[in-house]
Amino acid sequence: MIWPGRALAFSLLIPALLSLGLFVSDSLGPAVLALDLVVGLVAVADLATLIGAGAFRAERRCGTVSSLGEAQQVELSLFNLGRLGRIFRARDDVPDAFTADPADFVVSVPARGRATLLYTIVPKQRGTYTFCSVDALVSSRLGFWQRAVSWPVETVVRVYPDIRQIGRYTVLARRDKLSTMGVRRTRRLGTDNEFERLRDYTEGDEPRHMDWRATARRRKLTVRAHQVNQSQRLIFLIDCGRMMAGDTGQGLSPLDHALNSMLMLAHIALIRGDQVGLLAFSDRVLAYVPPNGGAKRVKRLVHSVHNIFPEMVESRYDRVFVELEKRCRKRSLVVMMTNLFDDVNAQIIGDHLANVVGRHLPLGVFLRDHDIFALADNAPNQGLGLYQGAAAAALLNWRERALSSLRTRGVMTLDLFPNELTAPLINQYLQIKARHLL
Repeated sequence: MIWPGRALAFSLLIPALLSLGLFVSDSLGPAVLALDLVVGLVAVADLATLIGAGAFRAERRCGTVSSLGEAQQVELSLFNLGRLGRIFRARDDVPDAFTADPADFVVSVPARGRATLLYTIVPKQRGTYTFCSVDALVSSRLGFWQRAVSWPVETVVRVYPDIRQIGRYTVLARRDKLSTMGVRRTRRLGTDNEFERLRDYTEGDEPRHMDWRATARRRKLTVRAHQVNQSQRLIFLIDCGRMMAGDTGQGLSPLDHALNSMLMLAHIALIRGDQVGLLAFSDRVLAYVPPNGGAKRVKRLVHSVHNIFPEMVESRYDRVFVELEKRCRKRSLVVMMTNLFDDVNAQIIGDHLANVVGRHLPLGVFLRDHDIFALADNAPNQGLGLYQGAAAAALLNWRERALSSLRTRGVMTLDLFPNELTAPLINQYLQIKARHLL
């Protein structure tokens, strides 16, 4: 598409102003016509300079994997394949989920030359996004005309949850400063080698493993055989239904915070030798990662959830627990991340979590709503705000009763604000491991 530029508008303004003189004297007519003819010929000649304006080749260089909120530099290279230099305004086709700085450029590219443009993008949302093209407005030689051109350059970028916290944890762990993240030291009860059985002494057994009482009773040298604790299982059940939607600040939903905390805890569990799995669900199972260990397990988890968003549907807890029963029969720490807002869902969640007590070790993680707590804490003494505050307080009291009922049925619970979830969740896991509850 081609349309007039500002220079042409200003050029046409001159004969337009002179034509006003025709009201005074008709002798100015030939001069006005001559000037119009000159401007018209120059405009047509300038239009011809746009021939070949699209003779460009564009390249884009950027990382294909990014982390939520992490700035990344993008390099655009524009190659002029024509015989004329070009001046144009260029803009990359940045998806709405990113912010770009700067958003566009004014570029001058010589004939057979090249221009390199650098800008920074910051992803605001997880998912898979495509940069499709580079768009430009190419100006004619005199600037009378502009032509819109687009050069196809496709780049797929996957935005994963915030995994930078894993690097921060590793650095702080090496410096013995995990307390700055809110992670407490937990004293482990017992040893990693747990008692298995008694057996006869054989040459080479360590004296500290001798069981002298059993030796006296059997009148035969007896030692205590130990076994190293086997790797244990950790299964995350992530609710992706309507109760995990909303904005908790900085464009993050409760689900985003839950996924960030899940990845952090998964990293810690994996380096401690445990196996980690995942079930993400709404009214159906959205993603399943079977429990397993290994250094690459975090990458598998990240890839499985990076394109999952809250869905405005009622979550089917019955289906996810049926899937859990079918897919995971070995005793595991089952961490369910969800929320409570009504009696029906609270009863369903409570029944299913209590039903797995014994076969598994359930931990319910419930995310608080900042707005409800703010209404209850800052209610005025009169007016509509007083009634809103009373309703919020009643909802919070009901919530606490529901969580207390879960605890009396043998379900461990955490009730936290989404942005304060990671450290308490890690501490709870470390306490479970230290007390050998699993």
